[in-house]
Amino acid sequence: MAAARWEHFPHQADIGVRGVSATLEQAFEQAAMALTAVITDPATVAPREMIRLSCEAPDAELLLVDWLNLLIYEMATRNMLFGRFEVHLQGNRLAAQAWGEALEPARHHPAVEVKGATYTALRVAQQPDESWVAQCVVDV
Repeated sequence: MAAARWEHFPHQADIGVRGVSATLEQAFEQAAMALTAVITDPATVAPREMIRLSCEAPDAELLLVDWLNLLIYEMATRNMLFGRFEVHLQGNRLAAQAWGEALEPARHHPAVEVKGATYTALRVAQQPDESWVAQCVVDV
């Protein structure tokens, strides 16, 4: 099985975010890392402050969109970036911690503003190799 990873995939004027890992929780964490990577290099984000987050949805796909939109909201209202995530799933409930710091434009060089996670190319599924993929397109 492949190591946990995040990646982007092209989609017209927007961008796809994808997390792949051995567990669904880690795939959600990697999708969040891909979200940060749309904005800046995640390696530049120091884990100075931790916040707790939670959300709930009827299924795993809607939960992914809610999770990413919750992160987008928190980044916007707190003027922060997040570079480390810990996700716990229990049924259709997500409880997580996100670590990050205040956005510093001169250091983080934000490329774009992410407006929201969408249902476009939305997929949360176990692959034939038993890894999990969690992906969707984000509006930039």
